[in-house]
Formats: sequence, C-alpha cells, structure tokens
Amino acid sequence: MRIIHTSDWHIGRTFHGHSTDAHLEIALSAIVAQVTAHSVDAVVIAGDVFDSSTPKAEAFTLLNRIIGSIREAGATVVLTSGNHDGPARLGHMADFAAFGGVHLRTDLAALAEPVLLEDAHGPVAIYGIPYIHPEFLRAAIPDFTGTTHEQALSFAMDLIRDDADARRQASPALRTVVASHCFAAGVNATTEDSGHAEERDITRGGLNLVPVEVFDGVDYVALGHIHGQQTLREHARYSGAPLRFSFGERSSAKGTWLVDLGPGGLESVAWLELPTPRAAVRIEGTLEDLLADDSHPEAIDAWVEAVLTDDQLPREAMRRLQTRYPHAVTLAHRPATVHDHGEATYATRVEGRTDAQVIDEFLEFVRNGQRPTEAERTLLHDALEAMEAEESTR
Repeated sequence: MRIIHTSDWHIGRTFHGHSTDAHLEIALSAIVAQVTAHSVDAVVIAGDVFDSSTPKAEAFTLLNRIIGSIREAGATVVLTSGNHDGPARLGHMADFAAFGGVHLRTDLAALAEPVLLEDAHGPVAIYGIPYIHPEFLRAAIPDFTGTTHEQALSFAMDLIRDDADARRQASPALRTVVASHCFAAGVNATTEDSGHAEERDITRGGLNLVPVEVFDGVDYVALGHIHGQQTLREHARYSGAPLRFSFGERSSAKGTWLVDLGPGGLESVAWLELPTPRAAVRIEGTLEDLLADDSHPEAIDAWVEAVLTDDQLPREAMRRLQTRYPHAVTLAHRPATVHDHGEATYATRVEGRTDAQVIDEFLEFVRNGQRPTEAERTLLHDALEAMEAEESTR
C-alpha cells in the first residue's frame, strides 16, 4: 500500500493580507502529480484543510477541484479536521462523499471507525482522529472523563487499538495508519513553524503536549499542526504545510511523505518536494543599500520582510522598497546605532524644563538622537505661543 501524507492546507489563508490560494493551488496540483507519478493508493490529509471554521465558497471550490483531481488520479482520500476547521461544516456531506472514495473524519463519536482499503497483502485500516478538545470529547463520549489533550488522545488511541485488535482476529495481516492533528512532544521548536505567532495555540486552557508514545502500536502515524516537516519516530512524522504561510517558515522544506506499507507493516518513507511558487525572504540594511541595483536579487519576486537599519526611518520607506521588491509586506526599523537615553526616569528628565525643552527632548528621543532643526523649533515655538494665548483668553 502506497500512501501520501500531507496536512495543513489552510485553504483561504492570507499572507500579510494577500491571498495565497493561487500559489496553494500550484502546490496542491503538484500533490496530484505525485499521486500519478508514484501510483499512490491513498492520500491522507491530517487536519486544517481550511484556515477558517467558516470558509468562503471559493475555498470549497478549490478543495473540491483538488480532491476531484486526486480521485481521478486513482487515490482514495482520507481527510480529518484540525483546530482551524469547523468539523460540522467540513463533514456535513461525509456519508455522501464516502461513496466517491473521499472519507471525511470529523465525528468524535466515530473515532474507531476506520477507512478499510485492500492491497495484495491484505487490509489496511486508516483511522482519522479529528482535532480533539477534551470538553468536546466528553460531550461526544460520556465514558471519557479526562481534561487534557494527552488524555483525550490516549482515550482515542485505546479505542483504535481495541478495534484493530478485534479486526486482526479475522485478518491477521491487518496494518494500521492513524492521522492526528496535535502538538506531539519531541517537535524541534527551533526549526518548525506552526505559525505560533499567527496560529491558534492548541496548548492553552489545560491542553498540553502529547507524548509520541501515545501513538504506539500502529504502523504509521500521519501528524498535522506543525507547518515544517518533522520526524519524531520512524513511523511518526509531520508532513508540514505545502506552502509557506509565514516568514518563520522561510527555511522549512515543503513537501509530502511517501509511505510504503508492506506485508509486515512500514517498509519505507521518502520525502517528495513540492514547488515554491513564491519564496519568503528577510532582507536587512539601510534603505539606500537595499535599493541598490545589485541588492538581493533573490528577493525581487519573493515575499519580503524588510528590516531597515538607518539611524532615522526614511520617509515613505515601504513605498520606496516596493519599487524594487513589489511583494514587500512587512517593515521593521532597527537602527544599527541606538542612542543612549540613560537610565533617568521620565519625571527626572523633564524636571525644571520648559514645554519647548520637553518637546525638543521628546523629538530627540523618538528620532534616535537627532535634535529638531531650527525651522522645526520655530514652528513648535509659534504653536506653543498660540496655545498659551488661547488659554489666557479662557
């Protein structure tokens, strides 16, 4: 049995206000091509298909187009909901879709109901665990009384292992795959990026990391939620997102895992790269340096995060950057030389000073040491005199 493991499509997501759907379709179409090129039997999508629980019609249209192409290429689809997806909306046509070989796993009450496939060696059971919030699991299955994400997933895996053991009584050659959207312990936080500055953190409110040992006893675990590919165990991996959704992901590889199951279980896992329609690049320097003709040619067609090191932030800096880097979307100002304002408190610094002197020092502070010009001082002096004259007439 040959399986492609992918996750975190986030259809409908924007990159600093810019739609990513056109680029995402390029990456997802490449997955369709992988299905054909490698004679894939099933595509497992481990959660966060949509970026919102209320996706727009265009998001459904894109999903339907890609899923339809995967089916035309000959692969069965198993898809679970993540913490971004709305499980009810995503799974409302699940029974109907199953007739077409598209299996939506969004119902917490059906955790131990696998998608059963067959190859020359016997059956393969693919279990899809939708994102589990302990409170929702208690409502769906009264036997569960836990309060943490670890307890919820442990409960789900016990149900799955019991079901698999029962099926092995009739089919000893049964192999098992589990898809789960969670934050598993062992993730390398220095190289991964789940967009935690932008991602809804699923470790809050009593939820916590899930030990990877929770998933013991299955042949392959297809994990979702982390946007960079990770290998926690030989049989437990994150595929990551197919597209870069933040600058934190600029160095992470984008692709899918190609998983081969043989008669005895997991045989091999290979990484298949996906195209990068637009890279994400961070550039740093003075505005003059960044606008030079030979500066950062790799960033001209990329999403750009610019850090300016000028002592003073130049006027219209972003507009000027976009004349060379049309996809510059963020700008930070970090002067190379920082003016030392000392340790005195604000009250100490303004004690005994006139309003004009306070304003003068304030401008020096926010301008990183540059004092007002004589023209500016004259303008401020006239403004203060006008205010004092108005107050004297009240």
